[in-house]
Formats: sequence, C-alpha cells, structure tokens
Amino acid sequence: MDKRLPSLDAAPASACAHGCGCGHASAPAAPAAVAVPAHDHNHDHDHDHADHRGHDHDHDHDHERHARGHHDHGHGHDEGGGASCCGASAADACGTTACEAPPWAAGDGPVLRLRVPAMDCGAEEAEIRRALEPLAGIRALRFDLGRRQLSVQAPETLFPAVEAALKRLGMPGERLPELATGAAPGPERVWPRLAGGLAAAVAAEVLAATAPAELPWRLAGMALAVLAIALAGLGTYRKGLAALRSLRLNINALMTVAVTGAFVIGDWPEAAMVMALYAIAEWIEARAVDRARNAVRELLALAPQEAEVLQADGQWQRVATAAVAVGARLRLRPGERVPLDGEIVAGQGSLNQAPITGESLPVDKGPGDPVYAGSINLSSALELRVSAPADDSLLARITHAVEQAQGARAPTQRFVDRFAAVYTPVVFVLALAVAALGPVLAGWPVLDAVYRALVLLVIACPCALVISTPVTVVSALAAAARQGVLIKGGRFLEEARQLRVVALDKTGTLTEGRPRLVAQEWLAPAPDAAWAGLAQALAARSDHPVSQAIAAGLPAAAGALALDAFAAEVGRGVQARSGDGRTVRLANHRWVEELGLCSPALEARMAVHEAQGRSVSLLVIDQQVQAVFAVADTLRPGMSEAMTELQSLGLTPVMLTGDNERTAHAVASQAGVAEVRAQLLPEDKLAAIRALQQRLGPVAMVGDGINDAPALAGADIGVAMGGGGTHVAMEAADVVVMNDDPRRLALLVRLSRRTHAVLWQNIALALGIKAVFLALAVFDGASMWMAVFADMGASLLVVGNGLRLRRLPPSGD
Repeated sequence: MDKRLPSLDAAPASACAHGCGCGHASAPAAPAAVAVPAHDHNHDHDHDHADHRGHDHDHDHDHERHARGHHDHGHGHDEGGGASCCGASAADACGTTACEAPPWAAGDGPVLRLRVPAMDCGAEEAEIRRALEPLAGIRALRFDLGRRQLSVQAPETLFPAVEAALKRLGMPGERLPELATGAAPGPERVWPRLAGGLAAAVAAEVLAATAPAELPWRLAGMALAVLAIALAGLGTYRKGLAALRSLRLNINALMTVAVTGAFVIGDWPEAAMVMALYAIAEWIEARAVDRARNAVRELLALAPQEAEVLQADGQWQRVATAAVAVGARLRLRPGERVPLDGEIVAGQGSLNQAPITGESLPVDKGPGDPVYAGSINLSSALELRVSAPADDSLLARITHAVEQAQGARAPTQRFVDRFAAVYTPVVFVLALAVAALGPVLAGWPVLDAVYRALVLLVIACPCALVISTPVTVVSALAAAARQGVLIKGGRFLEEARQLRVVALDKTGTLTEGRPRLVAQEWLAPAPDAAWAGLAQALAARSDHPVSQAIAAGLPAAAGALALDAFAAEVGRGVQARSGDGRTVRLANHRWVEELGLCSPALEARMAVHEAQGRSVSLLVIDQQVQAVFAVADTLRPGMSEAMTELQSLGLTPVMLTGDNERTAHAVASQAGVAEVRAQLLPEDKLAAIRALQQRLGPVAMVGDGINDAPALAGADIGVAMGGGGTHVAMEAADVVVMNDDPRRLALLVRLSRRTHAVLWQNIALALGIKAVFLALAVFDGASMWMAVFADMGASLLVVGNGLRLRRLPPSGD
C-alpha cells in the first residue's frame, strides 16, 4: 500500500527541456492538484549549454534536480492509503481494513457525518474503529469527541452498514448535513448535567450518612442515587447493556455491572458516586484529547476572515476570504495578518512567519516573494496577488496534514488497543472468581465477596491505559507542527527514534539549490569604478544561472550602461562592446586560455576556487583579466550545526548526490558529512539506501519531495525540505520540514525519543496504579470510592503527562 498520498503517475520521457542532449526526461506534467517545481538547470555532468546563448562556465550540474518521471512510494507501509486503502487487498498490506493515515480532502470521496451522542471517550473511539474494521471500503475516520461527531469517508453504498454497526454497539448516529463554510459548532455542553448528577450523588451520600434508617429516608436516598445515575451515566448504561447483550466485555459493560451490583447489594450511595465521578472523568479525558487534537487546528484562526480586495472599479473593499479568487489583488496594512497565500506585487516589508514555519526571526520580503496566510506584516504596507484559495493555503494544508497524522494509530497505540481487548475480559473472569470462590476459599461473607468483585471491576476499568497513547502522540504531533515539522503519522513519530543513518540529497537539501556569487577578486591595484557595473550589466544580459548569480551579487551601475554587440560564445561565455568601444567579456577558464591570457598566478587563483567545487568566471576588458568571480551553491544556514547535532545523537550523515566527486566532496567537507556517494542516478540512490539499511540500520532519506522519489520510497522515513510548502513536498514525504531548517532533523529524533519514553511512562503508570489497587481490592484494603478515584487519578495523570509534550522546547530533550 502506498504510504504517500496521492502518488504521482508516470509521464512519458522526452528530451531535456534545455535541449542540451543530456538524455534526461523533462518534468512530468503535474496532476491537477499538485504543483511541480520549475525545471532547473542542474545536471550532474559537465557539459555545454548551447541553449543558454552559448554561455558555459563549466560549472557542475546535477541530475538530482531533474523531475524523473514517476513518483512511486509503494513499499508496504501502513500509514497511508491510496484509492483502495481499506479495500480487501489493503487489509493484507496494512493488517487492518481501517485506514491508519488516510487522505482527507473533498475530492477523495463522499463523507458520512454523524452525531453520536453516546461517543464521549477514547475507549469508545477505539471500539468504533474495531467495529468498522470489517467494512471494506472505508477510507478515513475522523473523531471529534467534544462535539460527539464522527466523519466516515467511504462509498455512499457503505453508509447504511456504518450506521448499522454503530447501532449494534449501542451508539447509534444521527446524520448531519454538509458543513457550511464558517465556524464549526462548539462542543456539546454536558457539564450542567454532570454537575447535577454529582450533586444528586453527594446528596445521596449525605442522606445515607445522616438520615434515620427508616424506609422513607432510605427510599429518598435511593431516589437521589437513581437520579444521579440517570443524569451522569444513562449513556454509559445504554452502551453497557448493548455490550452485554452482544457479549462484548468493554469499559461500559464493566461500569454497568459494577454500578448495578453495588445498587443491588445496598451500596446505592457508592453506586451513584462511582457513576458520577466516572462520567466526569470521561468528560475531562475527552476534553483533553480534543484539546490536543485541536492544537494545530487553532492555527486556522490566525488567518483573518476578511481581506481588503481591489475591485474592478479601482476601489478597495473588504471581502470574506472564502470568496476571494486566485489572482485577486489584496492590500495589507502594517500590523495586519496575511489573510491568504500570495505573492508580493508592491512594497517591501518584514513578516513574522513563526506560526507557519516555526522561524523565530522576521523575514524580509519584497516583490515576487511568497507570503503565507497567518503571517504578520510587521513594517510597511504591501500589495499581494492571491496564489491559492482559503481552503488550500499553506496554513490549511498544514492543518490537513496534521489531522491526517492524528487519525493514524502509532504502533504503541495499536499494541495498547490489542492489550485492552484481552485485558477487559480477563478482569471480568477474575471478578467472577473473587465473587464465586471468595466465600468458599477465604470464608468471606457472600455480600462481602460480591462487593470486592465489584470494586475490582471499577479499579480495572482500562480508561487510563486506553487514553494514555493518543493524547501523547497527538501532543507530540502538535508540538512538532508548531516548530515547523509536519509528521504524517504516529508510526513515523515513533520510528524516528530508531534511525541510525540520515542520507541527504545535495542540491536543494544540503545546499540552497540557488547559485550565488561567493567570492570576487579584483586583479588591478586600483580598479576602475565602472568595471563592476560593466560586469553586472553584461551578466544581467545572460540567462545562464552562473551569469545570473554574478549579476545578483554585484552592484548595479548608477546609470544605465550602454552595451551593444552582445554575443554568446558556445562553451566559453558572453561578450559585448561598451559605450566607449571596449570589448568586455565574462569568460570561463577555457576561453581565457584560448585568448592566451592565462598566467601561473591566475591559474593558481582559479585552482583555489575550483578545488572547492566553485564555477569560475573572469572579467576580461580589452585583453586584460581584471577580476575573478566564483559562484557556488551555498550550504543551507545551520547545516553544519545540524550535522554535528545528528552525530551527537548517534546518527551517521551520508550525502547521496548525482553531482561529480569534486563538488560533492567540497560541499560535504563544508557541511561536516564524512561519507559521500557521488555521481548516482536515481536507481543508484535507492541501491545506496538499501546498502546503508543492511550495514547500519534504519535510514531516513532527506530530499526535495519528488526528485528523489525512489530513495524516499525505499528509506524507512522520507523527509522533505518544504521549500515553501509546495504540494509536492507536502505529499511526497513522511515528514516535511516547513522552514527548511536542517536543525529540525535532530528535533525530530529527540521528539521521537521523548515521545517513546512518555508513552511507556504512561503505560507503566496506568498498569502500576491498577495493579496496586487490584491487590488492595482482593485483600479488603480498597472501597469503591477508592476504586473510582484510582481510576480517575490514573487517567488524569497520564493525560497530564502526555500533554507536557505540547510544550516541548525546540532544543530540549
């Protein structure tokens, strides 16, 4: 089953778009919902670009940035799902017919939305999942415990079967209409009913303790107890009776038997209090789960609901963001939040993107730069052109990606679910043994033995155990998303702790993927002030990446410089004639040699740069070499620190690149990567991943999300540098680093290790507390009061422990 959704279909290979005869396929046509990055100039081998006006600086190109036809990630992971995620065949692939990390989008199929009044805790969520597993064809489930809502993505023909399955559970659902645009309905206000139930239970306790033992007073106390149970636990009773009728021994069945038994043997005040406290604990747990689940959804509130839009008559008018079309022009004042994704068309300013990408410092933006909904405009007025509708902004896609992950059950969570399914029937059998054998073997009075068995049932309620894992996993996913790391499922969150190798693509991953002018040397003792302007003007006339980098790195002349007779020499460079009749060239090493202008000193200067993998161009004015320019693809900021941090965590960084050995080793040396595999084709990278897995253990592949598709698919975890959060990056990997900060790779591993520790802390807490009180119950050291407080306390402890992960510091363990 395909773990990344959706997969990109293969496209027929064609000649390279550059006409360079390299034999590479051009980028495939993008599916309608996927934006494919622009095809760049990076090929791996050194060759002449005849299509770039003949200008060749002999700089190194890179195969790895070509889009390579198809995008196949199908390698058997169960945290996703293609179109047949939960069909019969998928069941064999992922071990269940219920999707673990399904897609969730309007185009993915019909959605049945149900209000399930009886669904109010994590244990019932797990029970519903198990009940729906046999229904082949369900693509996705989404639970909202606070609103008691369930959404099922499946063919419409399956809707009646879903409703029938819920009815058999004793949790019938009521169909809801399609949600209109706007705020979703709030959580159901159940606390008044719970407060009334608790008050009635307290009154029953007080009456039992203080009132005379006459029948009228006892009847009044019993009536209060019945009222408390009805207000707080009627839903639990209904679900418990339905479970008992179908011989399903779950949490509700436990509570139904325990409360009914206590009432029958005359402990009606305790029965009422147990039910009231149990209902309150369930409500608190559900709120905690929803709080964790909604942590990232709250980001959507950061985007304003209205935008100031330019109308056809030239007037500005405030319009609901949902109604703003792509291409519309917006005005953004200082201090306002960006309402929609767009591109700056007028103005320059500084924006705070921390809520979106996790960047701690403001980012300077100008015309042509992208901006994201939810960012804060800090300094000056800007005008934007909308690039995506409100429901497809980067902010919305972040929320969508994390919601997908929240629907996935981590390995530990699946283990706990399986354990609870066995644990509850075992507890029932143990309670029956205590009630039946206690009088015979221990000489207990019958009612005493029954009471101990009932206490045992209440103590054994596995709420804390069931709730311990989803709260922890969802809290960790939310913490990662707030720091710019999208993890697409609990599986990848847990497995990241086991990584031993991080394999990194070079161009666009280790480096920024954009050539820059990194060095310039002027050879004349007192250079003419106009020379830099001439070089900049000449470089700006060429569209070759190296020339463009030189043009961007040099200051433009104050006035327009007249250049004529511009010409490109194939494999050599470019030249033109200046206004005063001088011949000006930007030449590569080959052309300078042909002109007879090389000298030992100049060769030595160029050799220094070329040894570092830089492309060298020389400014030649009237047969005199006046300057040396070195262009290189620079490391991402923080890359060296990131590699050091990964090594301190026990991971081995490895570079996998299609570039030549010289450039690869130069970049690896700067980044601090000791192991380098160069001149690799896509299939070679996949073979390298498999070799590393066999030699060192689990491998994460860090790439650009599509160009390294085979290696991303073959790795244990695929990580994409978001590159601004393109559709391709969002959909191609298991983990997306939204702000391109390489130090987030170490954060992923640390968070995974801490999450694993908290998961097992919670399991140990839940089972340890249960074990102590089970022993006390059997040996007459626990009452039903103690039992319910033990259950409630254990649940709140594990919830609180799990929620700590929401505030995980960026660099803390």
